[in-house]
Amino acid sequence: MEERAGFWIRLGAGILDSLIIGFFFGLITWVIYGELYHEEFNVTDLLSLLYMILLPVFWRGYVIGKRLVNIRIVKESGEDVTIGTMLLRVLVGGLLYAFTFGIAAMVSAFMVGLREDKKSIHDFIAGTYVKHEPKQPQYQ
Repeated sequence: MEERAGFWIRLGAGILDSLIIGFFFGLITWVIYGELYHEEFNVTDLLSLLYMILLPVFWRGYVIGKRLVNIRIVKESGEDVTIGTMLLRVLVGGLLYAFTFGIAAMVSAFMVGLREDKKSIHDFIAGTYVKHEPKQPQYQ
């Protein structure tokens, strides 16, 4: 069985992703609205949602932060994720976290840190897990 990604590397990937993508989406928001943060639902909120759902589908389970630390999302079968998988993972998982006022998100963090299979609630919902990927060779 391949090595599944635990809490700290997943947290690190999330932080990297938030910093990188947040910078670009902040710039887009500033260009469109004249401010770095816009209260109402806006185009960058939609872009962020599409980023979280579509990029892993087209990039074999990676988003930028996960790619930087060599971890990726896969289906429990080991296959690449699909749009349906990511809709469950992002939308249904996100709604559950929102409806529980973040309590389910905290439970998920403990699950990833303490469970042997390193699966969070949104992994169970979508039938996914996050695994370490070997480094890709650098071409000269």
